[in-house]
Amino acid sequence: MGVEIELAELRVIQLVMTNFFARFEIETPAMRKIIGWLIIAGITVGLFYLVGHWSSIFPVIGLIPGTIYHFQWCKKNGIDPLKATLRKKYYELRKWKLEE
Repeated sequence: MGVEIELAELRVIQLVMTNFFARFEIETPAMRKIIGWLIIAGITVGLFYLVGHWSSIFPVIGLIPGTIYHFQWCKKNGIDPLKATLRKKYYELRKWKLEE
């Protein structure tokens, strides 16, 4: 089997992470999210041709520092890292306009 394993893994990670972190990315432009996922997919597929199936470690390991940074940033700014609560404060920090 070829690169299909890596593509399936990327899809599962994207599906889970997009659903889990959607509340934190409400106002993020769609194009920015698409470009981010294309970069991750491109690096993973490129690594596949260099190191084979070991490339599937890249997106998983990439989640670790991102998640650590997310939790630290939220804690530092008084935001619940799982619920994105104090929504008004979160929107102010991201410089988004909160429409109630």
